[in-house]
Amino acid sequence: MDKELILSQTSLFEQISNTSRKALADICLPKNIKKKSILFHEDDKGYSIYILVNGSIQLYKTTPEGKDVVIKIIKPGELFAEVVLFEKDTYPVSALALMNSFLFMVPKFQFLCLLKNEDFMKDFIGMLMQKMRYLTRQIQYLTLHDVEDRFFHFLKDHYGKREKIRLSISKKDLAKAIGTKPETLSRLLLRLKKRKKLPG
Repeated sequence: MDKELILSQTSLFEQISNTSRKALADICLPKNIKKKSILFHEDDKGYSIYILVNGSIQLYKTTPEGKDVVIKIIKPGELFAEVVLFEKDTYPVSALALMNSFLFMVPKFQFLCLLKNEDFMKDFIGMLMQKMRYLTRQIQYLTLHDVEDRFFHFLKDHYGKREKIRLSISKKDLAKAIGTKPETLSRLLLRLKKRKKLPG
């Protein structure tokens, strides 16, 4: 497996230097996780950060009332759980595989050692800034747009522009991802189907 090549083909890591990418690839540990399996639970001790290579991972928090609130659905190429590097030593969310997925597990201690290298640290800060800009745009979009807009934005963000789309996640998970209820999503899909606006 050419881990360095895989990293170079992801949007988050294609901009970093070859030296930094190789150093990161050297400490990546391949990991497969089956659909509906939990990668980690909220408040588990955080020993690793993760890079999703393929598949889909849902990050969610459980409210005191027992309701699961989706924070983000991770796409291939994204880094996640990096909060354990700096802010706290436990995961602030739970991570669930929405489909069979393949990841790189990056041990926290070894990654912190890499950050002692000034060039790698600069590359990593650049990656974090890129991710923060993306999340800021996502929050603004979710705040300013209705369910229909959020639905089409999700499809474009995760599947690109296609005439036909085969969803890789359940309607329930999709509803959580766009911040609505399954019943509301079902009504939306029915309306879109009648208006012939639904991708095949």
